[in-house]
Amino acid sequence: MPVMTEPMHTGEFIVSEGNNSISRELIELAPDLALLPGTILGKNTSTGVYGPIDPAADTGLQMAAGVLWDHVITDATGGEGVIIARLAEVDQELLVWPEGITDEEKTTAVEELSSLDIILRTGEQG
Repeated sequence: MPVMTEPMHTGEFIVSEGNNSISRELIELAPDLALLPGTILGKNTSTGVYGPIDPAADTGLQMAAGVLWDHVITDATGGEGVIIARLAEVDQELLVWPEGITDEEKTTAVEELSSLDIILRTGEQG
């Protein structure tokens, strides 16, 4: 019998979030992306456009600015998405980090998320 792997669901990484939609923001995403829920995002400070965190960048994308809520595929002009921008607890085991990120870079990003009141938890504790 073949083994089926279920993909991550929308918002599956959320342990808890603020009432109503206070934790979420609608954002513009960079072009030509295919992203999973739980992807750590940065924000280009000159354009306001979000993309996957990139510790090597100097555009603002090197700083964690939120966590992507849902699967998103953008076209050549970009697209929209929803992020967890504040006031939430997230399951650190379900977050999506860029390949090659170092422990030091990840620690910095976790601190940046913490400054937004996005707290990483282990498993589903809350």
